[in-house]
Amino acid sequence: MSGHDQLVLCLCEFTRLLWKLLLPLVLLTVFLVAFLVLLVAGLRLWFQSNRSARRALDGRPTVAFFHPYCHAGGGGERVLWCAIRALQNRYPEVNIVVYTGDLEVTGAQILDGARRRFNIVLPGPVQFVFLAHRVLVEPSLFPHFTLLGQSVGSIFLGWDALMQCVPDLYVDSMGYAFTLPLFRYLGGCSVASYVHYPTISTDMLSVVSERNPRFNNADYVSNNLFLSAAKLVYYCLFAVLYGAAGSCSHVVMVNSSWTLDHILALWRARDRTSVVYPPCPVEHFLDIPILDEEKEEEKEEESAAAANRKRRYSVVSVAQFRPEKDHRLQIRAFKKLVDRRAGMQEEESLRLVLIGGCRDQGDRDRVLMLRGLSQELGLGERVEFRLNVPFDELKRELAGATIGLHTMWNEHFGIGVVECMAAGTVVLAHKSGGPRRDIVVPFEGGPTGFLAEDEDGYADAMDRILRLPAGVRTEIRRRARQSATRFSDREFENCFLAAMEPLMNTLER
Repeated sequence: MSGHDQLVLCLCEFTRLLWKLLLPLVLLTVFLVAFLVLLVAGLRLWFQSNRSARRALDGRPTVAFFHPYCHAGGGGERVLWCAIRALQNRYPEVNIVVYTGDLEVTGAQILDGARRRFNIVLPGPVQFVFLAHRVLVEPSLFPHFTLLGQSVGSIFLGWDALMQCVPDLYVDSMGYAFTLPLFRYLGGCSVASYVHYPTISTDMLSVVSERNPRFNNADYVSNNLFLSAAKLVYYCLFAVLYGAAGSCSHVVMVNSSWTLDHILALWRARDRTSVVYPPCPVEHFLDIPILDEEKEEEKEEESAAAANRKRRYSVVSVAQFRPEKDHRLQIRAFKKLVDRRAGMQEEESLRLVLIGGCRDQGDRDRVLMLRGLSQELGLGERVEFRLNVPFDELKRELAGATIGLHTMWNEHFGIGVVECMAAGTVVLAHKSGGPRRDIVVPFEGGPTGFLAEDEDGYADAMDRILRLPAGVRTEIRRRARQSATRFSDREFENCFLAAMEPLMNTLER
């Protein structure tokens, strides 16, 4: 037998062996795929039968909002309650459900919290579905690979929600995009999403690739080339999965131009994505008088001189006590401001008021850390903390404020910034994200506030604001208030209902 014949014989034997090995694998793969298809189809039919049974009892369609932290006091919760109010006013025959993980309170207490914090009273009832495993989306559960861990956890939490109530229309109002395919393909629901902040963004990729330390990019990672490269690969793979999940949404609403750019790049759903600015309670602040500061300052100086009193300047921040809000920057910048104006201590009194909601123990621990930082810097009673305050107290603090302070890098929108503008404060916000692109922008040919990026920049800007002629500050306040009316509750409700109308029209009533 020639060498050529031997080679052919060997190739034939190898092919035969390969086929014997591959054939079972191919058959197993086909079996598994068929099993998964049948399982998905069976689950879908089962969920649809559950929805039909519920419809037979209720006699009306159900719209469900996935908002595990609906009892928190942030801007996302204001969006939730305003959206529900808008739907109940336009479609009173629709049943509203909220999936929540707030097990420590009742539904009545949640609604009362919305009334106290946001001055929102709903025209109809809301059914709450309580989720027992909200810990699955807590960042503290995943010290490493937090994005992936929370996303996988949200799928299990979404499964719990779907098992308890199968809606006709599902709305993710808190940014858990990985629940969208679950409700669309297993639940057979129409799905919509309101995106406050992309779970991952090209800016986050840039931070890692440029090895910049941030609250979500620890020093030990940014200082290590190998760890930075590994994290960049992880982020890129996660971005692909996030984009695939988000693209399942039939309607996508985003809260700012900054968020729009990132969602379009990741979800690639341009034809069904629109900007719906979040509702800001500007109308509730318009009754705060913007006095002629120049005349008021003259009166104050005369009365202060007569009574030997100091001029009082209040710097107010409105933001939840989350790490990305960067309250440390606010306190450190305020310390530099106090040092720079030390020569005027006999004439003026400066104070920093931090107003915000605490969601969990992590937020409460963060407040304790911030109190410690204030003491460490010698600010003592100059820094005040106001936690989970009712709306009336928030309004009083803003009415007496000179500067409205915001320090979050790449804030998706910035409801607190708008509230400060509507209340008549001179706003100082971070030079990035929504504040830079949508809010603190020129209006009627003049500035509506100031922007900064670091401690020195913030201290310089606050010092500059306090040194401005009183009349100039008054003009900035008035211009900012007029600009803030672009973000009213009514504007939000009109845009939200317009975006949701195609899906709402598909519901059987």
